[in-house]
Amino acid sequence: MPGAQLIQDTIALDGDSSCIAEARHRAVDFLTRVQAEHGLPVSARAMDLTRLVVSELVTNARKYASGPVLMELRIVGSLVEVVVWDSDPILPVARAADAGRVGQHGLEIVMAVAQGFEVQREPVGKRITVRIALPDDPDGDVTGRRPQ
Repeated sequence: MPGAQLIQDTIALDGDSSCIAEARHRAVDFLTRVQAEHGLPVSARAMDLTRLVVSELVTNARKYASGPVLMELRIVGSLVEVVVWDSDPILPVARAADAGRVGQHGLEIVMAVAQGFEVQREPVGKRITVRIALPDDPDGDVTGRRPQ
């Protein structure tokens, strides 16, 4: 939207074992600031799903790519976009559902909770973008807590 203020945060993660927890923490801090500083309501569901998506995407980046991970968080309308870049050029593919499979369900989970999912090959590595609705009901009213 022309003239709209862009609300975003970019976080460089070093790819070590603490980066997953740091990414989750930064995502919650970002959404908390969105509420407090910009007056946008964020539902508890959106907060939880964003934390889950960040955890899954950063875990996969750490597991399959060497080196740093870049995470961007941005508000676009009534959505939060979680964008994770890593250096591995291999694009992820969701596996067929299999209740007997142990592990490797992360991408299935992310795709199930997202309003949008996109993967782009980059000159170096790839970029995954996931969109999550801020309202409890993606097609209805925002019912998240408004800041006091």
